[in-house]
Amino acid sequence: MRGTRGRSQLLVATIVAALALASVPALGVATAGASVRANPVQGISWQTCPPGSAGAEAGGFTCATVRVPLDYQDPAGPKIKLAVVRHAATGRARRGVIFINPGGPGFSGTVLIPAFIGLVPRVLLRDYDIVSWDPRGVGASTAVQCFPNLDAENAFLGDDAYFPARPDQQAGYISRWATFGKVCKARNGALLKHVSTADTARDLNLLRRALGQPKLNYVGVSYGSYLGATYANLFPRRVGKMVLDGNVAPTAWTNGGRPNASRSLLMRIGSTTGVAKTLAAYLRICGRRSTQECAFSAGSPAKTTAKWDALLARLRKGPITVSGAAFTYTSFLSLFVNLLFVVQPHTTPVTGYSVPGWSGAASLLQELWDARNNPASTNPAPAPSLSAVVQKYDGPEQNLAITCGDAPTPPASAFPRLQRLVLRQGGVISLPDLWGDEPCSTWPVRELDTYRGPWNAPTSPILVIGNTTDPSTPPRNAIVMAHELANARLLIVHQYGHTQFLNPDACASHYETDYFLTGTLPQVGTVCQQNLRPFAAP
Repeated sequence: MRGTRGRSQLLVATIVAALALASVPALGVATAGASVRANPVQGISWQTCPPGSAGAEAGGFTCATVRVPLDYQDPAGPKIKLAVVRHAATGRARRGVIFINPGGPGFSGTVLIPAFIGLVPRVLLRDYDIVSWDPRGVGASTAVQCFPNLDAENAFLGDDAYFPARPDQQAGYISRWATFGKVCKARNGALLKHVSTADTARDLNLLRRALGQPKLNYVGVSYGSYLGATYANLFPRRVGKMVLDGNVAPTAWTNGGRPNASRSLLMRIGSTTGVAKTLAAYLRICGRRSTQECAFSAGSPAKTTAKWDALLARLRKGPITVSGAAFTYTSFLSLFVNLLFVVQPHTTPVTGYSVPGWSGAASLLQELWDARNNPASTNPAPAPSLSAVVQKYDGPEQNLAITCGDAPTPPASAFPRLQRLVLRQGGVISLPDLWGDEPCSTWPVRELDTYRGPWNAPTSPILVIGNTTDPSTPPRNAIVMAHELANARLLIVHQYGHTQFLNPDACASHYETDYFLTGTLPQVGTVCQQNLRPFAAP
């Protein structure tokens, strides 16, 4: 689950490949309250990934483009494209395909899975093809894009790109994002009505069939867990081995289709309190470490927390410039929410892609602290964002188009009151998540076909994984997910960070690998302990 809306993205090459589809008999698929007509499908034609693409840079990947119906109620009508990427099994005893969705919504699988392929256990890379894709509306697939380029979008959003720092800025923020939604509606036409999670689940089923897989093997990370639950209930007989990691409780996401004036989406999921709990743990543990382990340590938890508060107070007065980049109060907090996702710094062995982890976040904090008395540059570069590291320019609209269409949101008038509530519950670190939900209150388009349950269709066993101190999807989501699914086994990991995938744990990885190789699930009540302590050397 994306903690905050991505505001700027990295430009990467568009994946281009060809797929010829021929008309062959196909199965009909069940939808929420309707029957979707059959869709013809044929195998995928894999091509060399274009130079400069994430698949080409990582090596060992091939790419394709698949055409799917814009509207599954009209399969013979207009088509849209899906960009797909594959890492072929390295061994001879190939077991099939594992699809991975890296979350979001709005994250590009053709970028993130090549970047993070080294986090997939080696035995699974040996025995399975690993396949990911950009969901409809996202990335190199037929995408929602509201402005011609990133500069135009940033110029439009201005200071409202993050969250309102003061009460007198709230009305302007709400108005700006309401206009943003209108611009998106005018530019994207019919696409916005057909980017629901349910439609993405139908796309995933077509990809499964195109690859000749009788069952879907799947890893859903963060929001990808909700996509997995949706697939499992639309196509229960097609579920093979499914791992849902860093879970979003389905009923929290959909809320029965009813807006709730007392809680926004990320409040229902628990992100606003989860990030506050994780920040408190971060400062407490940092304060117990030496400055060699945690650069921001002030020698004790209390002193380190006071140092954090003093840094925020300084940022409220104006930007701090580090290495030519200006960090404002709002841009810093929005970035730091995401820096809490990964505990242990690591470099994936396949791609060399580096993740700074909590130690890297502490180094940034200390750099800001050391530079707090430096005058801000008169023309500094903008502060980096997490999404700038991992995505092409597609903007926050790719998240909003999916989230706002799927999940009910309180009215805009409720958010000033909700801010007072989350400040009492979690403090200022919760504000990026809260106000990241607000644009949905005025989003002008709702998807035509969403799925809101039930969630208990009989399936083969599903493995549900939750971390005890997850800043974005606290463990209650995993408990609810395991309860709501008809046939699920819960694995709790006592560790910090968002998802087991981004924070690989030896115990949980063992159970996950064993599940894919043999179908064996951990025993009921199994709990794993984090084997890599925070702020340790890589």
